[in-house]
Amino acid sequence: MSVIGSMLGLRCAAHARTSPKPDAWLATGAVALGGAGIWVMHFTAMLGFSIHGATIRYDGVVTLLSAAISIVVVWIGLSIAVRAARKAVAIPLGGLVTGTGVAVMHYLGMYAMHTSAHIEYRFPLVALSFAIAVVAATVALWFAVTVRGLRASLSAALVMGLAVCGMHYTGMSAMRAHMSADMSPPEGSQAVQLVTPLFVSVIIVTMALMLVVGLAEVDERSKSEG
Repeated sequence: MSVIGSMLGLRCAAHARTSPKPDAWLATGAVALGGAGIWVMHFTAMLGFSIHGATIRYDGVVTLLSAAISIVVVWIGLSIAVRAARKAVAIPLGGLVTGTGVAVMHYLGMYAMHTSAHIEYRFPLVALSFAIAVVAATVALWFAVTVRGLRASLSAALVMGLAVCGMHYTGMSAMRAHMSADMSPPEGSQAVQLVTPLFVSVIIVTMALMLVVGLAEVDERSKSEG
């Protein structure tokens, strides 16, 4: 999902660079990269997470808030990188904003996880996860404003996908869970209760993005050949 979302986001950014009205493409790219490429990857990975002997529940509102943050910060970063004239300043600035927002999304998503175990974080790895997020976001924005062509976009998407996963699992490795004296069941929804609406929504949105980007690619090739 991270690679697919990154690929769609890069192609949207490419069309935003050449479009006289890039707003729609920037918004679409933010949904593709921030939604499918980053947030869905995070939540899909969390479905495979468990704590032996502890119950895990999720706060649906906070989980959705983390998704909104991911999309918004990617939109801000893409807007800065694509619209600004001085790319040498715009890309690092956009990467800082986007990377920090993505890291906040990750830990807000973790905050949405309620468990009967006691959770602690190791600060050095948390700081490293923030650094990875900023570097990955900066590289992603650089790809977004420089990469041209489908093959180059696919290669860039693979790099971005690995970077997003690297940030997530670095953040997860910073976490330590300990059994606590209070083992009362936590409040919230089970992961499976969020899976069905999540994946139905993701499938619909991803297919819609593929259709929009695919039609734009066909139209672009037709104009170039004509």
